[in-house]
Amino acid sequence: MREAVDQARTDLSRLVGVDLACRACPGSRAGFFRDKHVEVMTPETRDKPPQVRGPVERALTETERSEVCTVLSSLRYVDQSPREIYANLLSNGKYYCSVATMYRILRADSEVRERRNQLARLTYTRPELLATRPNQVWSWDITKLKAGAKWCYYYLYVVMDIFSRYVVAWCIATKEDSDIAKKLMFDACLEQNVMPGELTIHADRGSSMTSKAVSQLLIDLDVTKTHSRPHVSNDNCFSEAQFKTLKYRPDFPERFENQQTANSFCTEFFDWYNTVHNHSGIAMLTPEAVHYGRAQQEIDRRQAVLDEQYRAHPARFVKMAPKHEALPTAVYINPPDDPAKDELAEDAQITRK
Repeated sequence: MREAVDQARTDLSRLVGVDLACRACPGSRAGFFRDKHVEVMTPETRDKPPQVRGPVERALTETERSEVCTVLSSLRYVDQSPREIYANLLSNGKYYCSVATMYRILRADSEVRERRNQLARLTYTRPELLATRPNQVWSWDITKLKAGAKWCYYYLYVVMDIFSRYVVAWCIATKEDSDIAKKLMFDACLEQNVMPGELTIHADRGSSMTSKAVSQLLIDLDVTKTHSRPHVSNDNCFSEAQFKTLKYRPDFPERFENQQTANSFCTEFFDWYNTVHNHSGIAMLTPEAVHYGRAQQEIDRRQAVLDEQYRAHPARFVKMAPKHEALPTAVYINPPDDPAKDELAEDAQITRK
């Protein structure tokens, strides 16, 4: 069978060329030429055993090779590269072998590697957080606001509940400081009446987030803290998205002349964000309505308007009666990859980031 295929490919190659013949018939282009090479070989050449290569006349003797190994492993040259060793030996009037031969000898002894102690990179676990109600998982971060003078900034601290998107606390300071973050966390937990053991606070790895003052406060309050992986902004996606909403507002200024101006702007913004802004991640409801348990009442009110319109003009709704979007019952930061681990995946609408 194979002989017939080879013969057909050979005949076809004479008509359309080798490339098209190899595409039409099974086999590769390299195999075609390899078979042709075997055909032109004589029986004597084909059956001739392979030659065993003996030692080369210019190769180093075992004594010379051992001497080179001793020099390369000596205390004087152990931390130098073969090129450095070669140059130093020439300066001292000695020659053992070429640089390539030194590398060849080191490679044979498995010594061509970094011999100094290297920094061991830590492996960070991907945070997987789930919130099914308000005040279960908070996300916080700090962003810079440009001040009036060049290279000067104000620092905006924001703490947000990821389930309701409600900003539970914020402040503006002239510096990034762990004591300011500590006071902000304490006031937020006190205002929201957070009970011990029920809250997780997530942040990136900034100096204030990982500071001893903030860590000790969270331990005292029995609040669990988690951190993003280094250089992975998606691990703190809710805070990053909120900062984008802030800075993409039409009235967001290029610079703030003073701290009072920055405070005034942020007061108006967060009042709008919490009480007026219909958030796309929470069924176009306001964060305040979701955070304080008024979401279903607002959905029922909107649904009543839709039902009235359907009764008045049913022909305008072709497929079915209009239905308001349901509020997600679970919000994730990095949902599990395995659907079997997702206990709410079958019976809940989930917001994932």
